[in-house]
Amino acid sequence: MSVVSDPAVGASGDIIDLKPVVIVTGGSRGLGKVLTERFLASGWRVATCSRAGNEFVEQAADEQPESFFHKAVDATDARSVRAFAAECSARFGQLDALVNNAGLLHTELLLTMSPQRMERVLSTNLLAPVLFTQACARLMTPRRRGVIVNVSSISALRGYRGVAVYAAAKAGLEGFTRSAARELGAFNIRVNTVMPGFFDSDMTSVVGDLNRDRIQRRTPLQRLGTAHEMADAILFLTSPSANFVSGHSLVVDGGITC
Repeated sequence: MSVVSDPAVGASGDIIDLKPVVIVTGGSRGLGKVLTERFLASGWRVATCSRAGNEFVEQAADEQPESFFHKAVDATDARSVRAFAAECSARFGQLDALVNNAGLLHTELLLTMSPQRMERVLSTNLLAPVLFTQACARLMTPRRRGVIVNVSSISALRGYRGVAVYAAAKAGLEGFTRSAARELGAFNIRVNTVMPGFFDSDMTSVVGDLNRDRIQRRTPLQRLGTAHEMADAILFLTSPSANFVSGHSLVVDGGITC
């Protein structure tokens, strides 16, 4: 399937091709910011949410008010998620894609992690994407087309010390993706995940120079990835080039899990 939007009729009677619309969660910084910039540069209209605004989203809203929309949303609250998705659809007239990018990495040994911290990690990394997928799929089904990409992690494939709860959430996201692909395929909605390895980001900035060097030595390509390389994979899965790809987990890790 293609995510080319339906044409509209202008006031003069001419056919107007509307730009496709994507929701990117956590689009104010890091990989989400890169995705927002890349989608906008590719001609998409972008709606994004995060816990709070910042200079980037304020500037984007000022410079591209017809193509960009941001709102502070609690991604773990079902009502807030449904209201945001509905507002985006009403504002732009359609919804073509969802990228569940927002995530929370907390590094701590399982034996010392508090239940409250566990709940926050699980709800941010698993419950929130489930809620967004449900809300957005309900808006996509009447048009019988759409694309959903969940940002997972190689932690769902390999065990790493200190991220047991995070890995559990991401593994759950993998299972959810495949089941959602089964359910939503009947409506011509594709659902996939991208599984990033170690790349330069706020999350990996806490690993320290020693661990960073160790990771690079263990990676066949001998380096960390970049946010733009992760974005390349996500943009591919939202493009017509991936029309027959659904229920798939695309690992982008420089070979560290091979």
